Amino acid sequence: MTSAIAFDNSYSRMPSGFSSAQQPTPVAQPGLIAINDALAAQLGINAEWLRSPEGLSVLAGNAIPEGATPIATVYAGHQFGSYNPQLGDGRAILLGEVVDRDGARMDVQLKGAGPTPYSRGGDGRSPIGPVVREYLISEAMHTLGVPTTRALAAVTTGEAVVRNQMEPGAILTRIASSHLRVGTVQFFSASGDKDKLNALVSHVLARHYPQHSGDNPALALLEAVVAAQARLIAYWQLLGFIHGVMNTDNMLLCGETVDYGPCAFMDSFHPDTVFSSIDHGGRYAYRNQPGIGHWNLSVLAQALLPVIADDPDTAVALAQASVDRYPELFMEAHSQGLATKLGLAALSEEDTEQVEALFTLMADESLDFTLTFRHLTDLAAHDEAAHGIGDLAPESARLNAWIAQWQERLAVDPQSKRDRHAAMRRANPVFIPRNHLVQEAISAAEGGDFGPFHALNTRWQQPFDYDAADRRLATPPLPEQRVHQTFCGT
Repeated sequence: MTSAIAFDNSYSRMPSGFSSAQQPTPVAQPGLIAINDALAAQLGINAEWLRSPEGLSVLAGNAIPEGATPIATVYAGHQFGSYNPQLGDGRAILLGEVVDRDGARMDVQLKGAGPTPYSRGGDGRSPIGPVVREYLISEAMHTLGVPTTRALAAVTTGEAVVRNQMEPGAILTRIASSHLRVGTVQFFSASGDKDKLNALVSHVLARHYPQHSGDNPALALLEAVVAAQARLIAYWQLLGFIHGVMNTDNMLLCGETVDYGPCAFMDSFHPDTVFSSIDHGGRYAYRNQPGIGHWNLSVLAQALLPVIADDPDTAVALAQASVDRYPELFMEAHSQGLATKLGLAALSEEDTEQVEALFTLMADESLDFTLTFRHLTDLAAHDEAAHGIGDLAPESARLNAWIAQWQERLAVDPQSKRDRHAAMRRANPVFIPRNHLVQEAISAAEGGDFGPFHALNTRWQQPFDYDAADRRLATPPLPEQRVHQTFCGT
């Protein structure tokens, strides 16, 4: 069929063994949930065409547009610390790539489009819940400034998906700078085929890090990914975001957040917070995310050793030096981000005790992570009456005592009040995808009502601007509203 999508597919031209040709499995009766007009425009795709019967057929996997080369990609990965030598796109099919209006190459992938050679007995489908969750949270993450995959569209399939019960099916059209993972490198490293491993390294460098050149491409790639992941996980920590399943097959080489399965944002702060129903030991708890990032990068380094240097000792020394930079890079990004959240130009060593005291009292008194920092933002305003969150502000005698000390620290900070407040507002949202609100949207969507989904998606496009009319959407959940577990949906 003709296409309004200008495909230019590079990964499908890689040597044999990188992917398998795979047609999506048609669905019974597709129905449109949402089209992301702004993202479509960025990709050079006509949003109205996507809404047409022809476009809907493409989004549902019922028709293949001209220029697409549908494939499922192969990769390996450590899942909760245990190595699986072959995973792959078990319920996702890459239609192809487009070059957006800024010249960036982007993947167009259908998630939930049917079984592939890597489905391991699964049906390759997605219930509507994970599609709603990923659409809402990935787009919210984008507006919060976090590197992330994005949602171009979501459609219903008119078919039921069997998990613990019968659930409506859906398909997400996901956009990513690429879907190449640490697990992709692991797969080709384990194969022992250095030519293919070198080809993968060259492809990723050219696509994502063309500025990282030199005599040692594999080492250059490792260094670039270390820096990208340090920045990414710092973003997560600064927003109270818990990914939930930081397996190496869920860690993109381009440094974007991917696979929003059991993810969640914290309400009340505690460093041991876990939501994922399958993370029984808390491996991927909030406090552990930076360390897991480091562990995953050590796995990447090990996989790249065969092409970093011929001499094993030399390869290990070079790779170790690169991975050892991660803690410093993470702390630099996190410290600067935390300084901005607190209204400071930078954190000094003398600030460490005061910062630790804030997180301790937040945990002790179960203060809301997001609203505590937003309250500080209001207190730092040059016009304190403007856009304040009012009675949503946390009440705590210990917090008030801490605030008095913090305000003394602000008095000697070199920034102007206006500049400080502007920076804090950009760092401290008031609206986040709270778990109970996401669940409300999922429950409504399961019944065919997408009103809550659209309302939340609209509200979360302006996360920093408080409107009292939307007070409910900024309010932490009541005890009976709390969502304690999140699920992958596979």
